[in-house]
Amino acid sequence: MSGRESDPTSRVREAAAARGLEIEIRESPRASSLEEAAALRGITPADIVKTLVVKGRGDDGFLFALIPGDRSISWPKLRALVGVNKLRLPEPELALEATGYERGTIVPIGSTREWPVYADERMTGRRVSMGAGAHGWTLFVDADALISAYGATVADISDPIDAIR
Repeated sequence: MSGRESDPTSRVREAAAARGLEIEIRESPRASSLEEAAALRGITPADIVKTLVVKGRGDDGFLFALIPGDRSISWPKLRALVGVNKLRLPEPELALEATGYERGTIVPIGSTREWPVYADERMTGRRVSMGAGAHGWTLFVDADALISAYGATVADISDPIDAIR
């Protein structure tokens, strides 16, 4: 068994290193809620960033939207920023094909294809936790370093969540 097969996060680690991005990957027990996941990691729900792969026009029209855990994506704000009339979350199989990652593990780092990255402005200046490319793992990264490494567009692309699930 090669190192790649024994470490499901190796693609993320290699891609981060190639960009000079310092990350920390830890095992992450399954949690039943955002609050529980944050408590297990010793952070707030806002410090858990969801990476959503979003489908736009055509077969090659994808982007990543990075949204703080205590907020939801704002489709009108993101559409206006990108300059399109229609965006949607792709089916799980299409998300896997577009990124090489299963839903729940998606992260721009090490994606099989590079897509534009849009980061909600509320994640700047924070150390955040996000998917690490494999179930049961999380990564920690300085949000500003991630934004810089991927040339992300930073904007208000989220709305408050009435009740965190």
